[in-house]
Amino acid sequence: MKPGSSISRYHFAIWLSFLFLVTNTVSRIVLTVMATQKNTLSFIDLGFSFISGVVYDLATLSYLLIPVLLWLTVIPLRWRHNKIWIIAGRIFSLVTAYALVVLAVSEWVFWEEFESRFNFIAVDYLVYTNEVIGNIQESYPLLTWLSLSALTSVILVVAINRLSFLAQWGHTPRRYMLSGLIIVQLLVNVALSGQAKDLRENRYANELAGSGLYSLFYAFNNNELNYRHFYPTENDISAASVVREQLATPEAQFVSTQPNDIQRNIQHAGTERRLNVVLISVESLSADYLGKFGNAKGLTPNLDRLADSGMLFTRLYATGNRTVRGLEALSLAVPPTPGQSIVRRPDNESLFSLASVFNSKGYDSSFLYGGYGTFDNMNYFFAHNGYNVKDRLELNSNQITHENIWGVADEDLYAMALREFDETSQKGKPFFAHIMTTSNHRPYTFPENRIDLPTGSRQAAVKYTDWAIGHFIKQASEHSWYKDTVFVIVADHCSSSAGKTDLPAERYHIPLIVWSPAHIPAQKVVRLMSQIDVAPTLLGLLNFSYKSNFMGTDVFATPDGPQRAFIATYQGLGYMTSDRLVILRPRKEPEVQQLDKAFAKTAKSDDQLIKEAIAWYQFSSDAFSQGRMKLSH
Repeated sequence: MKPGSSISRYHFAIWLSFLFLVTNTVSRIVLTVMATQKNTLSFIDLGFSFISGVVYDLATLSYLLIPVLLWLTVIPLRWRHNKIWIIAGRIFSLVTAYALVVLAVSEWVFWEEFESRFNFIAVDYLVYTNEVIGNIQESYPLLTWLSLSALTSVILVVAINRLSFLAQWGHTPRRYMLSGLIIVQLLVNVALSGQAKDLRENRYANELAGSGLYSLFYAFNNNELNYRHFYPTENDISAASVVREQLATPEAQFVSTQPNDIQRNIQHAGTERRLNVVLISVESLSADYLGKFGNAKGLTPNLDRLADSGMLFTRLYATGNRTVRGLEALSLAVPPTPGQSIVRRPDNESLFSLASVFNSKGYDSSFLYGGYGTFDNMNYFFAHNGYNVKDRLELNSNQITHENIWGVADEDLYAMALREFDETSQKGKPFFAHIMTTSNHRPYTFPENRIDLPTGSRQAAVKYTDWAIGHFIKQASEHSWYKDTVFVIVADHCSSSAGKTDLPAERYHIPLIVWSPAHIPAQKVVRLMSQIDVAPTLLGLLNFSYKSNFMGTDVFATPDGPQRAFIATYQGLGYMTSDRLVILRPRKEPEVQQLDKAFAKTAKSDDQLIKEAIAWYQFSSDAFSQGRMKLSH
């Protein structure tokens, strides 16, 4: 088709390109404003994010244009005069504009929650649409937003259709258009990746430098990462020796001299304390919400009282930023592996778990959850690793005071737990229960007249969570099994893990309280420890002797031993000591950060620390993939 002809062959492709770039640019501006509310971005950061962002937008657009250009190339121009074609084209234009506007709004919502572009969390949410859509409906004025998005889409379509130069560009000859697309695609596939943009020290600048749709598909294709393919490695024997050396505690004897075998016989002198154990992993309970860690808003009076009369661990760090990471660490006592949590990975059955130890002692072990445990594969994982699973489906309508899309109110979950404990106790068996709460999660709703704050905010949800725990302990005190029960209260992760750096250590700091006044003396434990150390430390407090395959350690068995914690995203793997943090990233050199009181970052190399970090993550990744975490191993 020659320029000047009445019909522009590639008009829609040019129109789509212009619309895509406009919506993505506006979205980047909005996200930049949101980012600067919590973090300062330099002019260099801003310039980099917008230049790199345009590159990623063009790369994403090139993928979207492949089917569009092929279709417009092969369809005869005479078809364009058909009224059906014209009407269908207008409808398709509106639908396309609406999809891009909704995508932009979705990015803003996702950023508000996670301070990130779409990532592996967004991929997971595409699987569990019921919970996610329900959460959005309960948290935001969805109908209003969708209506405004529709109006915005109409305005965009009308406005862009008035730009006559787009039709002129659409007269580009086919050979130029297709060859240009091929060249761009070659450049994109050779030069770009999801991490090529991560060139600034400021994490927010790197996030803004990407494109939401590109990040989403990159996360989809990289949701599970083979450690050996993407991360630095050490000699297997050398890596194993590092792990074995740190696991060589006084009460543990290795059962084998094989380098990769870490099974130990844990032997404690004296009588085992066969106490009931209730482990409560609280949704998103950052340490800085507690008064014991300096919060002056009075959100956690019950937890603060329990901390005063119980054992408070002040330097515990979560392994990840999602519930499944916390569940993995608390149940398996293993460092996080890159990509998906073990809770969601194939071949995760019959693993050595905290429940398997309790079961070997004659306990009844259970996992109790107030939501639907199919979410994140929780029911399957726990049911196949020694736990009796009870979730929202166990409750009748008359047993529910309040519920939202994530599950019933914490008080209803605790009431279910009390019934379960009574039933087990009547059988004459001790019990171990892992309770996973949901109330401290958006949309932050709970029963009325429980606290002095209205529903709908994170602070209110924290205060209700605290109230529910206090109410649960009070109710439990009226039951016969109470006097022989240890309560363990810990967070699954912090409320947010976003910060200026990839792995801001302060955003992984969580509380741990072990409370049983008749059996556990009140004290403050200031030793640095990881979430993977909770299980062996708890078993040590019970004076249990058992065969262990845990990679965590009893912190009381080695008071002067190595102090370290593991913190991670799905790609960034952190190994933290009291003053330094090693970060391992795919296809990149290890980085060492110096941690001061404000967790500021300065570069400092440490070959020995890097070796330890690599050894732990390499060993734990191999242990799962090679089946060495299995009970039968």
